[in-house]
Amino acid sequence: MVYFFLAVAALIVGYLVYSKVVEANFGADTCKATPACRLEDGVDFVKMNKKQAYLIQLLNIAGLGPIFGPILGALYGPTALVWIVIGSIFAGGVHDYFSGMMSVRYDGKSIPDAVGYNLGSFAKQFMNVFSIILLLLVGVVFVLGPAELLAKKISFGFDDVVNAKYAWTALIFGYYFVATILPVDKIIGRLYPLFAVTLIIMAVGLSFMLIWDGYEFYPNGLSLANTNPQGLPLWPLIFITIACGAISGFHATQSPLMSRCIPDEKCGRPVFYGAMIGEGLIALVWATLGMTFYKTPEALQAVISNGGPAAVVDQISVTLMGPIGGFLAIIGVIALPITSGDTAFRSARLIIADFFNMPQKEGIKRLLIAVPLFVIGFLITRTEFSVIWRYFGFANSTLATVVLWTAGVYLVRHGKNYWIAVVPAVFMTGVVSTYLANAKIGFNLPYDVSCWAGIAASIGCFVWFMVKKGSLANSPDVFDGPGHIE
Repeated sequence: MVYFFLAVAALIVGYLVYSKVVEANFGADTCKATPACRLEDGVDFVKMNKKQAYLIQLLNIAGLGPIFGPILGALYGPTALVWIVIGSIFAGGVHDYFSGMMSVRYDGKSIPDAVGYNLGSFAKQFMNVFSIILLLLVGVVFVLGPAELLAKKISFGFDDVVNAKYAWTALIFGYYFVATILPVDKIIGRLYPLFAVTLIIMAVGLSFMLIWDGYEFYPNGLSLANTNPQGLPLWPLIFITIACGAISGFHATQSPLMSRCIPDEKCGRPVFYGAMIGEGLIALVWATLGMTFYKTPEALQAVISNGGPAAVVDQISVTLMGPIGGFLAIIGVIALPITSGDTAFRSARLIIADFFNMPQKEGIKRLLIAVPLFVIGFLITRTEFSVIWRYFGFANSTLATVVLWTAGVYLVRHGKNYWIAVVPAVFMTGVVSTYLANAKIGFNLPYDVSCWAGIAASIGCFVWFMVKKGSLANSPDVFDGPGHIE
């Protein structure tokens, strides 16, 4: 139990200390008018207070990832805890802060534009396509996950869970569509603070009951040895498996939503970096539950094999909190993906709108983009969940890696300390390169060869960055909007 609270304390101290280092290095300026002040349109650019923006950002980014990912990551043992803490503070928090604040300085532009301003037009077009694919995968994952959980609780009179799941899928898609096209303050701005209450019940309630019922925390000890029952390698899989809750590229697609709403640049630290730490705390709780509620990794694997991570959520919640408390906890778990799925489709709409330079104030223009998106999303739901999750995991980490390199270039151009972004960028380059080389969805190379390929990719990108650093420092930021730093 002591180690659990030490990990919690480390995340909090990381926010209190390192987030200030990141903010000071960026140079947040209260004298600069934010996009919410200069470009308010009543739809996407809507000024919100710091507390409201934080709650929305937290619920935007905290989908199934910081629950399902840490449950699967718990199979690898306590290394998962170390990665959540270190990853959230030194990688995820940096990634989320810069993806949000670069957008603030770029008039609320979506992340492909921020990448393009720093890495060139080819990178921008690649990121346009890559981001939309990721957002569609996220939207679908965050439909199927909560639909499966809800179907087990409320069947609508259907005899089997499958038909009930289809009914819930249709209802959730309907909500997503409405939330995607309405102004951000009409549904998202009003409902998300309420969903935050169930989120608190879930995280705090389950942790308290774990202690109250006298569970021995981490009964298999705190060795960093790989305990995966299927013999899957720790490197790089744990870093792909636990993305949300440590570092997630999906967050970079969400941060611009709140970059269009924060009233002051000083809000960036609590809203962007702070929300990442909040998600890290959620991930820490679920990784601890996976390693503590189940006495062995084999016991956890057995439940996952029979019903997936959703079965783990259901069993833990009901056992620890009883039928009513368990239902409330599960509702909290359901609120997370639903409140990320709707903004995933909303972000996709905005990225497409930016690409075609199509203002979104008129409802018909929002519909022109949203309708085809949801048709494609529905078609993707016909694919097996496990297959979608694998592609989502790789795309998620790859996008995060690109954004970290973008932040590094941005910092060089503005004469700032680039190491805070470059070090995690080099690490994540190794992760995604090794995974792509070894995975079946990639090149399916032998594991040893893949590891060397990952190392080579990391070194190559780092050398490229250092060679280009001098010319980058002398090249101006191509963005010339009002938010541009002189």
